[in-house]
Amino acid sequence: MHSDKQKNHPHGPPAGMGNLEFVIMMAALMSITALSIDTMLPALPQIGADLHVADANDRQNIITIFLLGLGIGSLVYGPLSDRFGRRRILMAAACLQIVSTLICALATSFPILLGARLLAGLSVASCRVVAMSIVRDCFRGDAMARVMSLIMVTFVIVPVLAPSVGALVLLVAPWRWIFGLLLVMIALLAVWQFLRLPETLPPESRSAIGPRDLWATFMQVVTNRNSIGHMLASGIMMGGLIGFLVSIQQIFFDVFDAGEYFSIGFAAIAIWMGVGSLMNSRLVERFGARRLSQGAVLVLVAVSLLHCAIILAGHEHLLVFIVIQSITTTCFSFSGANFSSISLEPFTKGAGLAASVQAALTTLLSTVLGGLVGAAFDGTVLPMSLGFLAFGATALLLIAWAERWKLFKRPGLSALREGKYIFSDRG
Repeated sequence: MHSDKQKNHPHGPPAGMGNLEFVIMMAALMSITALSIDTMLPALPQIGADLHVADANDRQNIITIFLLGLGIGSLVYGPLSDRFGRRRILMAAACLQIVSTLICALATSFPILLGARLLAGLSVASCRVVAMSIVRDCFRGDAMARVMSLIMVTFVIVPVLAPSVGALVLLVAPWRWIFGLLLVMIALLAVWQFLRLPETLPPESRSAIGPRDLWATFMQVVTNRNSIGHMLASGIMMGGLIGFLVSIQQIFFDVFDAGEYFSIGFAAIAIWMGVGSLMNSRLVERFGARRLSQGAVLVLVAVSLLHCAIILAGHEHLLVFIVIQSITTTCFSFSGANFSSISLEPFTKGAGLAASVQAALTTLLSTVLGGLVGAAFDGTVLPMSLGFLAFGATALLLIAWAERWKLFKRPGLSALREGKYIFSDRG
């Protein structure tokens, strides 16, 4: 149980858990999303051939339909966890994840697989939303940004290794066994949570779930200028990352004719997410979440512009692609966790719904935009690079609007570290 001081000024993991276990558990929760996406990437050609998918671009729907479910489901779990508590909702959602993953493993047609993937996205949405709510229950201010960055350091191991895991499974078994492995991981994580994770939301902080209460909290979220600005910027900017994910298998196989290097190349790019997150966790309390994230967006725009110029000049090759995408990935590690922390900071009561709105908005926006980038794949890297450039520039404008056109500012250090700074400006 939390002490009264913890309830009013959260600053640490739940009673009975150490910092390390807490960070690893939250990272494992969020990792279910990456596992559900990245382990599938090397199997897309085999799945398409086995289930008779004629158009190679249609195989991307295995990823985008999951993300669509993820965005829709994100609206549900925050309010439910605000009303009934975090732990109970996590356990119920884990059961749905197990059922949907089993259906995926046994699917006999592409429509059945897509339906099961939609259900999987709807259930896996609980992992990110409730994990973010738990972190918000326990930490505030730049301390929350630091913990989120530490979680991302652990979390990033998954996208680095996941394609290799999927490729290893394909060496010894059909693609269905990838879903079988995912099923085992979900079950083991659920057991760990059941045994070790206490409830982090005290009864007095729980919100009613009536329509009026939900609407009032929702309006509080979307009318807060700083929160909604950073949520929209995050979703639009992430559209470039989703475009990268849905296109990357075709880029390696079709553009560079380097399918045998796919797992290694993907890992070489993804690992920089971890490096950047570790750097962010060490720097955020010194320089502030705003300064670091805004600088990262500026770098992203500049690098994307350079990449477009290289492609148009005819100098694109695999090494250039890996180097530039490594820089781009590092930029995302300096923006994602910080954007989340900035947009959630104003909310103590109703943090679950705020996290739901954030996750739903960013996921749906990024899925639609990333899906457009993937559908525009034309045998070159240019559509993906243009997506990064356009989305990064738009995100920068939204952030500037949210901050009233004053970038690289931060609230007082002591206020941020104690979690006292609350945005009241809704103009």
